[in-house]
Amino acid sequence: MAENLINRVKRLVSGGMNSIVEAVESAAPEAVMKEAIREIDAAIDEVREQLGMVIANKHHASKRLMEASAKHEDLADKLRLAVDQGRDDLAEAAISRQIDLEAQIPILEEALNSASAEETELESYISALSGRKREMEEDLQAYLASRSPAGPGASPDSAAAGSSTDRKVENAENTFSRVLRGATGVPGTSRASHETAQKLAELEQVARDNRIKERLAAVKAVKSSDS
Repeated sequence: MAENLINRVKRLVSGGMNSIVEAVESAAPEAVMKEAIREIDAAIDEVREQLGMVIANKHHASKRLMEASAKHEDLADKLRLAVDQGRDDLAEAAISRQIDLEAQIPILEEALNSASAEETELESYISALSGRKREMEEDLQAYLASRSPAGPGASPDSAAAGSSTDRKVENAENTFSRVLRGATGVPGTSRASHETAQKLAELEQVARDNRIKERLAAVKAVKSSDS
């Protein structure tokens, strides 16, 4: 994932510098909070797009690796046949191709491992951002419930005027919390660090893997009892 996207996600999850004008926040806190949530959504979409490309690259690397390994094994069989028939010229051609494949296989393995690691990282970012979005939505609903029906106010577009997309994305989470605090006197939901979010995502995967193993063991147990 590109470095600037990593930094943007970390700022959304862990906090960053404040930059949106206080006067706008005071005039339309609901609009600014909704805009901040939209920026979280935009970041999630961007990370998902990157994840899609990584998954495609992983699939391509995996396919190339399997093809190279299969070709190497096939050449081994043909090499033995050429030797049995005394065709050193054909044996040398097979060995030459095997050497080429042996140079490619470690590179393909490294590409596959790298794509797998990046896939895990991106999934953890999506999990962290999605969790933060849910917290922000809950805080917004609590804020709205504590207020009478709002009258005409500034639109989300006006709340975002003068800010570039990147700046809004980088400051969305802090803006939301600051506006909520200013409007209610109560801080927003405590945010988890990116490291914590990653560990929670990993824990979820561990739990899922454990459920899969338990189900497999149950199926094997049933099969053993039937036989």
